[in-house]
Amino acid sequence: MTPLSGKSVLITGGTGSFGRTCVKRLLEDDEPPSRLVVFSRDEQKHVDMARNLFPVDRYPQIRYFVGDVRDLPRLLRALSGIDYVIHAAAMKHVDVAEYNPQECIRTNIGGAENLIHACLDTGVKKLVALSTDKAANPINLYGATKLCSDKLFIAGNALGGSEGTRFAVVRYGNVLGSRGSVIPFFLRAKETGRLPITDPRMTRFWITLAQGVDLVLNAFHRMGGGELYVPRIPSMNIMDLARAIGPDCETDVVGIRPGEKLHECLIPPDEARQTLEFDDHFVIEPSFTWWTRTDVLEENGGRRCAEGFVYSSDTNDQWLTVEEIRELIAPFEAAQ
Repeated sequence: MTPLSGKSVLITGGTGSFGRTCVKRLLEDDEPPSRLVVFSRDEQKHVDMARNLFPVDRYPQIRYFVGDVRDLPRLLRALSGIDYVIHAAAMKHVDVAEYNPQECIRTNIGGAENLIHACLDTGVKKLVALSTDKAANPINLYGATKLCSDKLFIAGNALGGSEGTRFAVVRYGNVLGSRGSVIPFFLRAKETGRLPITDPRMTRFWITLAQGVDLVLNAFHRMGGGELYVPRIPSMNIMDLARAIGPDCETDVVGIRPGEKLHECLIPPDEARQTLEFDDHFVIEPSFTWWTRTDVLEENGGRRCAEGFVYSSDTNDQWLTVEEIRELIAPFEAAQ
């Protein structure tokens, strides 16, 4: 069973990579949600999911609800009777956001604000929002909008008072094989015999879609409202990925793209002051006076991070080897 078993659940961005994986996990549970609403603005992706993955005649609890998080009246209608919300809708491509900043702001920030008000007004019990490593010390618009979104959700707990919706956030790194991931790009480039490398020193955090779903579901179980959860996940060097995918390929160094970091950080030192460490995750506490969970978290094994602690992909204590990377990418190679 999951914390959402037997409940009424809505997933924004439910037709995306995370959404499809999460829907599959919830529907295959021994006790699936009583109602599972897939909320997305992409009509064709709804059709593809309904025809090829989760047909309504096989999964009678599923609903395909076309809508945009920018549209508050539509959100209010969609959230009627919903217990729990997973917020995965976002504009996430760095280059697209830089060229279309107004659209990114309206979706990632305006959409978050709409969702907060809609949840409070319809009596949703809990919401968990997906964030990104790019929201930690952001250098591009996408990261800046997600940082703002995170702050909105965390502060949303104060708007709800003692009986309102509880909001929490999960922040993690690159998702293995998701849309926009370097893995499918490298698999295609492998056929040419050459792989473009931004910088041989580049490192990234990596997490699978299944691990991302587990993090979100565990957050529903752990949260009291106001937490930002960060998983302990391994790092990978870009050259090791190139060796795993195309060991016989030549590499071309093409330079770091605008808005891209050499290494990625999930917890910068300024946030580490408010961070508790657990065996498999971290919890970043909000800095507001209404936050009262510190004692509870420490009683459950949380350890205060040391002054100056940084959780960065280049200084991580967990690393994927070339052999481990090959195992992880094998399903994507088979699907090519």
